[in-house]
Amino acid sequence: MDYKAAGAPKLGKNAPKHQEHNAYGSHRKPFGQRPGKEQLLARMKAAAEAKKAQ
Repeated sequence: MDYKAAGAPKLGKNAPKHQEHNAYGSHRKPFGQRPGKEQLLARMKAAAEAKKAQ
């Protein structure tokens, strides 16, 4: 076996295998338009109330 030609193992790139089509920072969702924490909490509370009502 030719150990000289083996070389060092390739290190991981530490990056995702693909890009999401609607990721923040893309042309569909530019930076600065991420919803705030207040909006998230309001949405979660509304969903919890709707689930209780069922």
